[in-house]
Formats: sequence, C-alpha cells, structure tokens
Amino acid sequence: AVTNKRLSFLNLSPDEVIRSLFYNKNNDSLITVSVYASDHFSTLKCRTTPIEYIRRDQLDAGFPLFESESLKWPGFVEFDDVNGKVLTYSAQDGIYKVFDLKNYSFLYSIPDTNVQEIKISPGIMLLIYDRTPSYVPLKILSIEDGKPLKLFKHLLHRGKKIDFIEQFNEKLLVKQEDENLQILDVRSSELIEISIEKFMTPSAFIFLYENNLFLTFRNRTVAVWNFRGELVTSFEDHLLWHQDCSTNNIYITTDQDLIISYCKSDAAADDGTASSIGSINMSDIMTGKCIAKIAANDPALSIAPRKNGSPSIWSSIPEALEDVTALFYDEDRNEIYTGNSQGLVHVWSS
Repeated sequence: AVTNKRLSFLNLSPDEVIRSLFYNKNNDSLITVSVYASDHFSTLKCRTTPIEYIRRDQLDAGFPLFESESLKWPGFVEFDDVNGKVLTYSAQDGIYKVFDLKNYSFLYSIPDTNVQEIKISPGIMLLIYDRTPSYVPLKILSIEDGKPLKLFKHLLHRGKKIDFIEQFNEKLLVKQEDENLQILDVRSSELIEISIEKFMTPSAFIFLYENNLFLTFRNRTVAVWNFRGELVTSFEDHLLWHQDCSTNNIYITTDQDLIISYCKSDAAADDGTASSIGSINMSDIMTGKCIAKIAANDPALSIAPRKNGSPSIWSSIPEALEDVTALFYDEDRNEIYTGNSQGLVHVWSS
C-alpha cells in the first residue's frame, strides 16, 4: 500500500554524502554511490541494499561493492542497465574493470594505456584512444568478454579539436570544431556527412535504441535525428528550463514515444519579467506535438485534500513548479514525481 511515509534514511553515517542512486532490476536492490567527509569527499564507495530490507528499515542488511577498487577521483563507476554490466576505473592502478550487474562478479579488465574515453552501447564497448594530429585510434570490444571485434583509425582534420565521438550500435558519430558531422558505419565503412549549417554541436545526446534515432539538446531545444543525418522531429512547445540540459529533468518513456521535461513556462511574472516558475511538458517524440502540460496557470489543476499523516510542509502549485531539479514518471501508476531545490518531492497525478 502507498502511505507516502518515509521508510528509512539511506545514509549510514553523518559524514556520508550520497552522490547517486541506481536501481538494479536484476536483483531488486538499490545501489548507493557515496563520498565521505573523512577523506575530503574524494573516493567513491558503492553499497547495495535489497529493496525488501529498505522497506523494513534494515539498512545494515546491505553490503559494500567493489571494495578491491580504488575509486579515488578521477576514478569512476558507471552502471550499464542495457547490457547488465558495471564499468569501474581506478586512476591509481590505471585499469578499467567490467563486472556483472547480476551478481557483481568480475569479468575482465582493460589497461588504460592511452585510452581517452570509453563509450558503451548494446553489446559493444568503444575505446577512444589519444588522437594523433591526423587520426584517432578506435577499438570496439565485445561487452560480454572484452574480446576485440574491430580496430581502426578515423581520419581527422589537422588542428581541429574533437567536439565529440559517440557510438550507437554500428554507427559512429564524429564531430570536429567547425566541421561537418560524420556518421560512419563501422561494419560497411559507409560515411555520411551532415553540413555544419544543418547540424551544430549539441550539449548532450540521448540514443533511442528502440527507434534507431537519437535526441540532441542545444540551447534549451530538443531535436530528433536519424542515422542518415536527417532531422526527424523538432518540438513545437518544449523549451527546456536548464541551459545545460540536465537530464535529471528529462524522462523518456520505456517505449521511447514520449518525452517529459521541466520547461520554460509561457507565463510572465506579475511585474512583466520572466517567470521563475516552469512547467512540465509532455511531447510526442515522433511528431513533436505537446500532448499534455502541467502549468501553474492551469485552472484544472487542484491540490489533493490532506490525509491523516500528511507531511507538515505543503506547497502551492506555483511553488511546486519553481526550481525543479529532478523529474520521474511512474508509467505503471501514471504519476509524475518532481523534486526541487528546497528538498521537497511533489507527486502529480491525473
């Protein structure tokens, strides 16, 4: 039953700061990634706790993960839900390691010699090495066992910095400063170029694996592209609130047909200045149409009556739509959850 009552505090000690949470659907557990004041918040520590024990407020039933790894900055841990893998990087040892997300067993390691970055997509892992003046060395590994599938060099324009290299299945996207976007099929070696006038460097990508498309975010706007370099969708009413495209404020449904975001509101403040209150916009990814919106000036919105045991802090609708920092959509319950800079969580239900 849903009670809206707090189950437990996940922090096990007063000096623990939880940096991120990951729900592991493989074993119905919650992984916390934390730093601690005792080492100046410089080392990541991971811990997993089964959901059933969180419900009982028995957090000591959890256990630490990857204790053998030194995850001191710039080390990291990355959870790959698509392939069921965990990637860690120990800067101290100079080694990347891959673990199984089902049981956290170690699978294989990758020495970091000259590795600039690692990109993960379904079934494969792309290793991007330090560039030379005229090319960047690339290697594709099987995500399951780390065995090399392909090693190749991608030619570059000399003296131009690399804006990004992204991998999506067999497609490689490469963009250099003031140059066209290149889409390379690494299996067939077919190369497509999209002019810089048509495709400008975005601040972030989201790949839509179900639809074989990708989203780009630039200057608060969202666009959908295919891998022939064609613009599929631009959105009619989906101007993002955050300039830097915080994906904490964006949710894409499991079927990848809807995008829900915290957006700039049309409404102006009473003094005519831009409003500090945003709206939650739901748009169709294939058509770009806004199909639903939660806005402060919507007369149809109302606040549910308080029940026994309701929280003592209560927000008005405009207050709940101010400075939203996180957004999630529960597809089973058809409810949107938002969190704000005040540390409050609000539930929006039809």
